[in-house]
Amino acid sequence: MTLNERIAELRERVRQQRPLIHHITNFVVMNDTANVTLHIGGLPVMAHDRAEVAEMVTAAGALVLNVGTLSPDWIEAMLIAGRRANELGIPIVLDPVGAGATSLRTASDRRLLEELQIAVVRGNSGEIGALAGMGGVVKGVEAVVELDDPITAAKALAKQYRTVVAVTGRQDIVTDGNRVYLVDNGHEWLKTLTGTGCSATTVVAAFAAVERDYPFAAAAALACFGLAAELAAPAARGPASFKVAFYDAIYHLSADQIRVGARVTSVAG
Repeated sequence: MTLNERIAELRERVRQQRPLIHHITNFVVMNDTANVTLHIGGLPVMAHDRAEVAEMVTAAGALVLNVGTLSPDWIEAMLIAGRRANELGIPIVLDPVGAGATSLRTASDRRLLEELQIAVVRGNSGEIGALAGMGGVVKGVEAVVELDDPITAAKALAKQYRTVVAVTGRQDIVTDGNRVYLVDNGHEWLKTLTGTGCSATTVVAAFAAVERDYPFAAAAALACFGLAAELAAPAARGPASFKVAFYDAIYHLSADQIRVGARVTSVAG
């Protein structure tokens, strides 16, 4: 089976199994990430209260922790849900939104990485660089200075926390510190919408819910996400029409489209 055939098979598995994805995420993206979860084939739930998160996560296929609009109560809820997920073997996907922009965000992300076993960290170049201590500049939640060597930074962070790191950008990089996947799917229109990184994190979580080879799951998810953007772009007249076409493309993404269009390379570590 070729790599693209494996990606297509995994995308169909998400549709068939319909994993519940428990999000503790930010106010900006809740509706969008819920819809993307549905369109890729999963089931979304947004549950944040400390009184219910441990119970809610028991039914989930994966847990998304997103610090985009963080508060002390939410961090505590993330830790409660994350500890229960770790006990049950449920993968956790961390989106370190704005890491490096403020000390609170960076410290909160590091606390989550230190106290929980995170399956995948999905961030932009600046966020990953900040967490790895290897440069990159974040302004608000956007990377404004890219890393010179994102593969080295991603591998260092992956090894430090025994996790998989997915750096999204012009070329996506996925590594567990040894294996490296490069993903060349995507489109410039994604930059015109807020929350596309958070939505990519959701797709990674849906794939990780049904595939325990987390580097492959993350690379496959990002290939499908980027390919959907490529398929949607010809219909776009602006950001709003692109968003509609993009959601439709995610929903309709077929095995044949993936077999032909996914551009993922496995390179030596």
